[in-house]
Amino acid sequence: MEIWFATFNKGKINEFRNLSQGLPLDLHLASEIATYSSPVEDADTFEANARIKAKSLRAIKDEAWVLAEDSGLEVDGLDKKPGVYSARYAGDNASDMENVAKVMKMLRIRSPKNRKARFICSLVAISPEGEEFVFNGSVEGEISQKVAGQTGFGYDPIFVPEGESKTFADLGPAFKNKVSHRSKAVRAFIEMLKDRL
Repeated sequence: MEIWFATFNKGKINEFRNLSQGLPLDLHLASEIATYSSPVEDADTFEANARIKAKSLRAIKDEAWVLAEDSGLEVDGLDKKPGVYSARYAGDNASDMENVAKVMKMLRIRSPKNRKARFICSLVAISPEGEEFVFNGSVEGEISQKVAGQTGFGYDPIFVPEGESKTFADLGPAFKNKVSHRSKAVRAFIEMLKDRL
């Protein structure tokens, strides 16, 4: 089964590959299409932004499954920011570590004690027949006192999932693939796909 993923993020595609091991899926990245460029994500929810990306890729690849997801970090002490701006919280071309540094700085300034946070993921899938499916996942936790860990990407070095004392980046990819927001959404999609394989 051919699937095109509307992302240029290799970390996200690696997570998807790990979660779908053993299934006969022919997975492709949007970056393989020379004429494709990412659309403007100007919606105010993760689901709406995922839908924008899915439809933009569907316009080019309408003979295969198209997947798009939007995900990010909500920090209660920052009024649920960075939210849909997670990838560009410190600026349009900010690195992961620049975004992490801004979250830590803003928490110190605004709400050093309220560190409760969550990762949220919305995944939109469009079938070759044009059917649309939405899958959501979230994981609760808090922002750590310091950056820690060598694995993962994005905000993994500062997010401590509920019930743990280490960050996602410290706990490693195997643990993250079991409990993360994205893994929950992707697993729900895969379960639906199994009925169609």
